[in-house]
Amino acid sequence: MSKTKDRYPQEKFFDRLKFYMWPFDQRYEDMKKGNLAHNLLRDFTAGLVVAMVAIPLAMGFAMASGLKPEQGIVGGAIAGLIGALFGGSKFQVYGPTAAFIPIIGGMMALYPNSAAVGHSFVVLASIIAGICLGIMGLFRLGRYVALVPHSIVVGFTIGIAVVIGLSQLGEALGIHAKLPYAFIPKITTIIQHAMEVNEYAVFITVGTFVMTKLLMKLSVFIPAPLIALGAGWLLGETVWADKGLVTLTERYGPIPTDFWVFTNPMQIQWDLAFLGNLIYFVIAIIFVAAIESLLCSRLADRLAENKGLPYNPNKELWGQGWVNIVAPLLNGFPHTGALARTATNIRVGGRTPLAGILKCFLKLGMAVYLAKYLNDVPLACIAGIMIFVATGMVKKKEVKEVLQKDKFHTGLMAYTAIMVIMTDFLIGVATALLIYGVCIMLGIVKPVK
Repeated sequence: MSKTKDRYPQEKFFDRLKFYMWPFDQRYEDMKKGNLAHNLLRDFTAGLVVAMVAIPLAMGFAMASGLKPEQGIVGGAIAGLIGALFGGSKFQVYGPTAAFIPIIGGMMALYPNSAAVGHSFVVLASIIAGICLGIMGLFRLGRYVALVPHSIVVGFTIGIAVVIGLSQLGEALGIHAKLPYAFIPKITTIIQHAMEVNEYAVFITVGTFVMTKLLMKLSVFIPAPLIALGAGWLLGETVWADKGLVTLTERYGPIPTDFWVFTNPMQIQWDLAFLGNLIYFVIAIIFVAAIESLLCSRLADRLAENKGLPYNPNKELWGQGWVNIVAPLLNGFPHTGALARTATNIRVGGRTPLAGILKCFLKLGMAVYLAKYLNDVPLACIAGIMIFVATGMVKKKEVKEVLQKDKFHTGLMAYTAIMVIMTDFLIGVATALLIYGVCIMLGIVKPVK
């Protein structure tokens, strides 16, 4: 029996369940190495830096999904806490991610006349997906996620990056009208409101993007998105106060500081249209949560040069299940492992799940203090940060790896990206997987190992 199996009791079902339910497992092993006070300080510093980075990102992800900014703040904090307690990685940071934007946006678009009703559908779909993810972890299905070829993963990442960039057009141009979710209606609405384009909003969008990019290169200890957000807020409150910039309050109302709000899931309606939509989005949530969290966990071990306990893919799915059950019930939405924030956590010294636990409370504490200022942030600032996120999703190295592999996987990557942009996430990925599976059966291509 391998060392990994000895440290991960997985053979008997109830031993596995008991192991999964205990939050303080071997993932804290690095706390005992060296000076305890120094290790605690490193995790605290990592939690603080990631919390400062996460606040504007969480707001941006929520608004890009059709939700309110505070839902991103509280959802990301709770997801970080639950994931750190019950996940399978020592280093991973959990929160809202770009891959979920088109999925959550699609669910909210089903109920355009009531955001509250739309969110209740999101909660229902996320809870069901969370239960499925937990069951997948219990039955050790995490290893099968690795069978998805890299070409499809890179393809859907490119597609989602384009979708996110397009979703920020209205905010970047300073248009006051709330744009529809679908691509063609969005472009039509922008054309109709072309006379409203605000050059000051465009400048803030570009300035936020550039400042975030430059500060991130300067030092990982600098909370670049938060500083860029503050610079945009300062411009909007002083020299450009009368330039008609659209703010968070104008679009979403003031951010409440009472974050502890319980949100009920929608009751299931037993008709084909409702059930079809529900099944579709549950599958989409499961796919994104499983793929992104396991990829992120694997990359986290590599970034941290982890020589100790490796990530557990099955316990990771179990933790993802709880994340996507609890966070939506507390006014959040689906979440998963966030690679950029995980990388930041590792680079600033985070070594145990304690960093993720501290991030939750530090983030909520700062958000309460900053809420009165966040209300007046121009939406163009959020657009700049989200466009920065979108451009950072596509890695040249990963695209180059696919291009060098063979023509089949190059075509599969391009097909997936185009279908995600032109249709939606699940259709693009599902049809790409179907093509891949058929080609394996016909002997045209060999399966990934």
